[in-house]
Amino acid sequence: MIAIVKYNAGNIGSVTNALNRLGIENKVTDDPAELQAADKVIFPGVGEAGTAMKYLRERGLDKVLKELKQPVLGICLGMQLMCLHSEEGDTDCLGIFDTYVKLFRPSRTSGLGEKVPHMGWNILSSEFEVPSDVLNQSKDPDKLITHNSKLLTHLQPSDDVYYVHSYYAELCENTVAACDYILPYSSVLQKDNFYATQFHPEKSAGIGEQILKNFIEL
Repeated sequence: MIAIVKYNAGNIGSVTNALNRLGIENKVTDDPAELQAADKVIFPGVGEAGTAMKYLRERGLDKVLKELKQPVLGICLGMQLMCLHSEEGDTDCLGIFDTYVKLFRPSRTSGLGEKVPHMGWNILSSEFEVPSDVLNQSKDPDKLITHNSKLLTHLQPSDDVYYVHSYYAELCENTVAACDYILPYSSVLQKDNFYATQFHPEKSAGIGEQILKNFIEL
């Protein structure tokens, strides 16, 4: 059974519908015992970081989520709340991933017509430039290429997925795939049993369905 974290964030319905189409038993819950007992946990959401973290802390779910040992998948806001801190509401988050969430700031001189939020189809790239100060000395100082994340099995380079967000997670050592909109940012994060996507796999047609299947099969 897959538990879907309830924390008064939107978009949970589309996740349950996607799992139902795949024939996967699921339950929306904010019960710590049910989350701990689930085979896997999905942490989705569309909403505001400060309000969401307040709900989690009031119910002790912030500690529960960080201590889960089964595979956990954060989606969109869920991914951002798994980072260290979000500029949205100046919010301290769960700190699972070692990176910060910032607001997109379009360049007034770029002339590219960039708009916030970033909305629509865009790439899921496994090769990207990354600042040298976020890499271990053992890694190439100019480029980080994703390891073979099981979450991305059967995907092709630069597959398109569906994004809707105004905030982004900076590139870091937990980044396994990136997207470039205004600047390169983390599209997929992974650390131990924790996985996360900035895009919405449940709205990303066949590519998103494959990602959900990959998560189910972990």
